[in-house]
Amino acid sequence: MDLENVGASLSALDAQVVSVDEQNWSEHSPRVGGSAASSAADDDSLLDAYSRAVTNVVGSVSPAVVNIEVHHAAGRTRSGEPHERRGGGSGFVFTPDGLILTNSHVVHNASRIEVTLADGRRMPASAIGDDPASDLAVIRVDEPGLTIAALGDSQKLRVGQLVVAIGNPYGFQSTVTAGVVSALGRSLRSYSGRLIDDVIQTDAALNPGNSGGPLVDSAGRVVGVNTATILPAQGICFAIGINTAKFVASRLLRDGRIRRSYIGVSGQTVPVHRRVVRFYDLPKESGALVISVEENSPAKRAGLRDGDIIVALEGNAVAGVDDLHRLLTDVRVGASGLLTVLRQTEKLELKIVPEEAK
Repeated sequence: MDLENVGASLSALDAQVVSVDEQNWSEHSPRVGGSAASSAADDDSLLDAYSRAVTNVVGSVSPAVVNIEVHHAAGRTRSGEPHERRGGGSGFVFTPDGLILTNSHVVHNASRIEVTLADGRRMPASAIGDDPASDLAVIRVDEPGLTIAALGDSQKLRVGQLVVAIGNPYGFQSTVTAGVVSALGRSLRSYSGRLIDDVIQTDAALNPGNSGGPLVDSAGRVVGVNTATILPAQGICFAIGINTAKFVASRLLRDGRIRRSYIGVSGQTVPVHRRVVRFYDLPKESGALVISVEENSPAKRAGLRDGDIIVALEGNAVAGVDDLHRLLTDVRVGASGLLTVLRQTEKLELKIVPEEAK
């Protein structure tokens, strides 16, 4: 083969390669454009789903959210007239006959309470009871047939789960912020000085007037009662778990106050390893982890240690801190009982005599 024929063959081959490359480019380029368009559509779809979740929650729960204005006696003016201090917060209706759940620090020692409903109606309210130790309170308005907020289960919350905080601060109806559950099992010191255990941490922003409003999951169920924010920090807000709120509300309705047993530990809910659960045939797969034990407390005298996991009290299963709170009622004061704990992989029965909480 001479050089001219070789040159002609190479030129033909180059032309075929260019033709194939152009064909491939023309075939693939629409797919790339289509993929980008599809990705943008997917993003829009995700955003719409998020927006729909939040708007559905607001639409179902906000009619039950109320503004609470409180008046405190503050001595007398120079002319001798009574002087009052005003404060307020939010709350939500949880029974059709007008029972409202809010924070204790919102209504504690109030001389007069007024409630503004979501539809603008304003009416007086009376205090059923408040519990500074858990920063929860129940008040009542004399108005039947109110829209109520459905209560959920804070034990089923997961870190990263979408939550919506709704408030009615200073008369601005349905102030809404959305975020996620940042952490579970936090401890928060109430203004009475007692540690509130198993608190929900969220990045859904709270304003001072949002205190007492509901923290709601994407299904429109109340999973917490908004209670506090750390002012120097951003995105660190707290809510009392609704399971704790259910227990406190039931006792306030029955007795007007809560008389508690006290063992002297702070803790949080943690899972128990499945092998340990199966080996000891435990009824629950979680328990209350002891973070610290107070000196000269019933727990200290019983031999409880940091790191122990409480799984039962007098044969009643303890799946977490909420269960422990429910079991440490007034009937336990001064009554000897058996506390079942896991110490590493060992199961122990400790005799404990709870005292009445001061």
